[in-house]
Amino acid sequence: MGLTLWRQTWPMAIGVLSLLGFQLVDSAFIARLGTAPLAAQSFTFPLSFLIIGVQVGMGIAIAALISRALGAGEQDRGRRLGSLVMLSGTGVIALLALLLWWIQAPIFLRLGAKPESLALIRSYWDPQLISAWLGACLYFGYSLFRAHGNTRLPGVLMVTTSFANLVLDPLLIFGAGSWPGLGLPGAAIATALAFVLGLVILVWRLMGKEWLSGRGLMDEMRLSLRPFAGIAGPAMVSQLMPPLAAMLAISVVASLGEAQVAAWGLANRLETVSLMVVLAMTMSLPPWLGRCYGAGDWAQVHQLLRLALRVVVIWQLALGLVLAAASPWVAQALSGSPEVHGDLTVLVRFMLPSYAALGVCMLVVSAGNALGWPLRAMLMSAARLFVFYLPCLWIGSWLAGLPGLAIGAAVGNLLAGLAAWGLLRRVLSSPRRRMASC
Repeated sequence: MGLTLWRQTWPMAIGVLSLLGFQLVDSAFIARLGTAPLAAQSFTFPLSFLIIGVQVGMGIAIAALISRALGAGEQDRGRRLGSLVMLSGTGVIALLALLLWWIQAPIFLRLGAKPESLALIRSYWDPQLISAWLGACLYFGYSLFRAHGNTRLPGVLMVTTSFANLVLDPLLIFGAGSWPGLGLPGAAIATALAFVLGLVILVWRLMGKEWLSGRGLMDEMRLSLRPFAGIAGPAMVSQLMPPLAAMLAISVVASLGEAQVAAWGLANRLETVSLMVVLAMTMSLPPWLGRCYGAGDWAQVHQLLRLALRVVVIWQLALGLVLAAASPWVAQALSGSPEVHGDLTVLVRFMLPSYAALGVCMLVVSAGNALGWPLRAMLMSAARLFVFYLPCLWIGSWLAGLPGLAIGAAVGNLLAGLAAWGLLRRVLSSPRRRMASC
């Protein structure tokens, strides 16, 4: 089982590392433009997370429903579901992107941006919305492949798009030769072009599969709307809570100053990269758990979760301690100004080791959506952010400024991990699920 989990996870881990790594590379390049452009990009993160939250929530439902159908031997239904979710997902993200473009000014002002910074933020946000829609289309394609047990192609495509972005970033941001470059908007345009390349390859590979069907879609929509909403609804609410928490968090950080906002943005990018194994498992494990759920194999569910949690805790704790010890050098490599460097060092030193507990919470929430208890998963996600993380963040900032902010975030992550572990033990100790594991 451990070998199978490794084979399912490592392509996604490499893909997630490359995908999130190029976002960190974006921020590192933008930091060379100055503190103001980096702070402008940081203000867009909560809204970018909002789009990602919707697409991930729908992606969880895609993978869960299709994998359950395949686990029950319903191949035709799996094809119809694939077509439905691809069409609806891309349409929903397009509408959301248009809405966020329309109301961007009041949102950024509420987040703490200064009026004179709005033009700079908008120069990046407009092409970034196009990039976000293209990335969502690509993500839904990844979900389709993962539901069919293929994690290799999504991993390869993530690496490919990451490499393309890495090549395009310096050319479009800084220019080359007589080309002056586009500055801050160049980073978003580079990402959009990289996603276009990924979509071309994805569509080409889908043409050789029989995973989509245009027959009986209306009947399937009526049949699957309720189960889809039952999974996607709580999953999207769970995924939308982090952007809301990010908006509240950055408003707290904005009260400390522009350099602190820039450092917080870099720390958030580093957080997502350091959680690559956890994020890969939240993508590779649910389809496997969904097939076990469809087949009623609770014994394998118990074994899978025990193994996955052990891997997450050991990996994240070791990585967090190493990065905390190397925090001055990590901050030096990422930041462009001495003030940002010092603040980023503090954030990395205190927050990174706590991601072992955060990883436990993320894995429990992801497993809950695949195993038929999405409401509990949603409530756990809400508790992580609004009961543990944000109150500790605010109290720490109020007591000790940026160092207190970092310590508060770490304490909130630890409390959330312990609460998620308790929830998982209670859910899996029910008589039916406990007896099935014996």
